[in-house]
Amino acid sequence: MLRRVGDLKVMRLKVGVVPLPLYLVLAVIIFAAAALGRLPNDMIGGLAVIIILGILLSDLGFKLPLLKNIGGPAILSLMIPSFLVFWNVLNPPVIDAVHTLMKTSNFLYLYIACLVAGSITGMNRRTLIDGFIRIFIPMMAGTFAAVGVGVGVGMLLGYSAHRAFFYIVIPIIAGGVGEGILPLSIAFSQILGGDSGAFVAQMIPAAVIGNVFAIIGAGLLKKMADKNPSITGSGVLVREKDGKKLGGSAYDGEKIDFALMGAGLLFACGLFITGSLLSPFVGIPGPILMIFGAALLKVSNLLPKKVEQGAYHLYKFVSGTLTWPLMVGLGILYIPLGDVAAIISVPYVLTCASVIAAMILSGYFVGKWVRMYPVEAAIVTGCRGGLGGTGDVAILSASGRMELMPFAQISTRIGGALTVVAATLLIAVWGG
Repeated sequence: MLRRVGDLKVMRLKVGVVPLPLYLVLAVIIFAAAALGRLPNDMIGGLAVIIILGILLSDLGFKLPLLKNIGGPAILSLMIPSFLVFWNVLNPPVIDAVHTLMKTSNFLYLYIACLVAGSITGMNRRTLIDGFIRIFIPMMAGTFAAVGVGVGVGMLLGYSAHRAFFYIVIPIIAGGVGEGILPLSIAFSQILGGDSGAFVAQMIPAAVIGNVFAIIGAGLLKKMADKNPSITGSGVLVREKDGKKLGGSAYDGEKIDFALMGAGLLFACGLFITGSLLSPFVGIPGPILMIFGAALLKVSNLLPKKVEQGAYHLYKFVSGTLTWPLMVGLGILYIPLGDVAAIISVPYVLTCASVIAAMILSGYFVGKWVRMYPVEAAIVTGCRGGLGGTGDVAILSASGRMELMPFAQISTRIGGALTVVAATLLIAVWGG
């Protein structure tokens, strides 16, 4: 009697959730098409590349000793593609397809829009109110700790206070490349003279190294939380006054409705576009306006419950299936290992590590003091050391707490914007 292919023993071997033989066939097809110059330079080709690599690298990250305890899936999904680009292993059709997906089609912002819209509208209303107010306390404490410790360690290791502050600490906490380093480089070039590209090259290595340490820190926090459940809310940020968890979603028990998920997608896109439209008039970045808009709708109960349910289930789908592939795309396009390799040294790396450690530790203890779960407060504060939305995804995925995305975005975007303004004013006074 003929056996079904799916019943064969070899089909029980899997890469992620995909049977190994099927995975190998798909990988051969995708990369053969790239080698022959026939890989579609569009969303289909880009998604094929990042998903096939994301499934493999995240699976290895979950299984490899040591790495699995420090955010292995995030580290491998982000860094291995960067090395593949640096070593010219990935050919131009692969990179072009990913570029079209990530930059031309703006896949990263679609991902963030789905996460922000669904995680905010699906969360407990009291958690939203308390969390947004209280997250500013550990965020500011982490910022001051990062500056004090980073400059102090940098000076001990031979850097001037000026160099440590403006070219190591500030790039790490500026909120990413597009929102932080690029505006800073333009401001620095206008104030100090010179080409803005030269300033970018000096700042990016610190941001990249800081992001890696923040991912590792998030992975270690997850490990701590697994061993000591009393210090974590398992993705919930705020405690009630009686010490109980305040959070969770009423929609976890609801049956998934695919039509409602479509409505949730429309809501997420509309929310993002609203932020983009209003940004030039109010002077606040679009992603921040998107967060505040979703929070306002949730707090005021203006959004229909069915749309909230659809947005929440869409968020669960997107965060569960597209996180690791997205990070592959980020690694291919946003991590310039050439710039990093040219400037790094042991003192440089140690100074970057001290900045992240200061933020995470201050977030842990200050968060505990203001009745937040220490692990979650430390993770959100650590997101100040991430590469903007890119870093938030990597750090939260390493910690297994994507529910914290709205708070991470507040920490990164608002904290980064304040950092850019302060650094610009200070460089004008302090000089080069």
